[in-house]
Amino acid sequence: MNQLQPLVSLDGISKAFGGVQALKGVHFEIYPGEVHALLGENGAGKSTLIKIITGVHQPDQGEILLDGKPVRLADPRQARSSAIAAIYQEPNLFPDLDIAENIFVGRQPKQGKRVDWQEMYREASKLVHSLGLNLDVKTKARSLSVAQQQMVEIARALSLNARVLIMDEPTSSLTLSEVAELFTIVRHLRETGTAIVFISHRLDEIFQIADRVTTLRDGIYVDTRMVADVTREDLVQMMVGRTLSSLFPKHDVHAGDTVLEVEHLAGEGIFNDISFELKAGEILGIYGLIGAGRTEIARALFGIEPATGGRIKINGREVSIKSPQDAMDLGVGFVPEDRQMHGLILQMPIAQNITLPILQHFVSGFWLDRNKESSTAHDLVRRLRVKTAGVWQLARELSGGNQQKVVLSKWLGTNPRILILDEPTRGIDVGSKSEVHQLLSQLASEGIAIIMISSELPEILGMSDRILVIREGGLGGEFAQAEATQEKLMHAVTTIRPA
Repeated sequence: MNQLQPLVSLDGISKAFGGVQALKGVHFEIYPGEVHALLGENGAGKSTLIKIITGVHQPDQGEILLDGKPVRLADPRQARSSAIAAIYQEPNLFPDLDIAENIFVGRQPKQGKRVDWQEMYREASKLVHSLGLNLDVKTKARSLSVAQQQMVEIARALSLNARVLIMDEPTSSLTLSEVAELFTIVRHLRETGTAIVFISHRLDEIFQIADRVTTLRDGIYVDTRMVADVTREDLVQMMVGRTLSSLFPKHDVHAGDTVLEVEHLAGEGIFNDISFELKAGEILGIYGLIGAGRTEIARALFGIEPATGGRIKINGREVSIKSPQDAMDLGVGFVPEDRQMHGLILQMPIAQNITLPILQHFVSGFWLDRNKESSTAHDLVRRLRVKTAGVWQLARELSGGNQQKVVLSKWLGTNPRILILDEPTRGIDVGSKSEVHQLLSQLASEGIAIIMISSELPEILGMSDRILVIREGGLGGEFAQAEATQEKLMHAVTTIRPA
């Protein structure tokens, strides 16, 4: 690879925002026909570096070379004209335009002064089919799955003759089969000479798809290595600057009495005949493919979408959970999968987010005791080690990992006896994941019963005392920690249920 000339080279790149140094002297090279992973914790500078490559930001210092020649990427349009394209975690399509219109938006082929619709649909079909997709290019974008929308974005990049394609967390909302399809396309693009920058918090994906990996830490370049020459522990140490003895600091806890019994729970058309028990101090992992019904089971237990059949018992007494307030009154807390959409009010301060479920505790007559509210929020922020300028900082200003800690703080403030967590470490960096795992282990040791839903096998295997597999809306198996393996769980989750 070092015999080739890099398509893009960044040398000594520095960038500051106000008094905050986002990047300092960073080096990064992208070669044709490689998948180059870019790693780092939240706040390490990955996003800033990508925005410099795509012309969104201009570096304060340093040089950008394209095909060995200095360039100034003054704006995203100039980056695109230089054959640099990016797709992001959340697809950026116009929902009411069809696939072809989204691919060629702003660049429609013309016949005179009119759009040549026939030519546009013909070229769009070629691009879509070149990716192995069987899609009608007249389909509206709003009817596409997240994976299909990302494929359309890749097709749009190909229509630009992109030589560098940046993929920022492209797999975070995809199923295992959709990830496999995406990786097939990535490998095809690599073979055709496209250079791909791949950003992901899922380390297993780096070993599946990447050729080289560059790590940033606190805005500083750490190292670039061949993926074949590093281990998972090497990457963790490069990212966080210390050796993590274990990403999954699970304490051995003697489970207590049964606090939750679920019997033949059903949600119409989604899940059916779900039965299990949960004990105090136990972490029950729930694993399954996206769409299997895991989230819907959690939402039923918390009363967001009440179950249509079956029974729920808490501490041996049958209960009716028809709303989140019912669940909270019974000592149940729920950390949702999408922290920004359902877990936080981003425009509100940290303190108000944390105290929202227990606001009545701070009300006296017609007055809200702000001092008491602030004190409670401060205690929880300190307990969870949230990195913030203060409890009145807006939630939207925090990193993903710290936003997740605020969501956890909110529910810990309710003093739950049962805590349900849906994808508790989705989209956060390795260091924050380790801190969240440490917190869950500590909560379990204090007797809180935990249900943890996760799509990440290492997390499920590393943190669970028992594991339930959900397959096609039903139970696909139950495993004790000692007997669970990746092979057994994958077999359980992919075996077709009998009719």
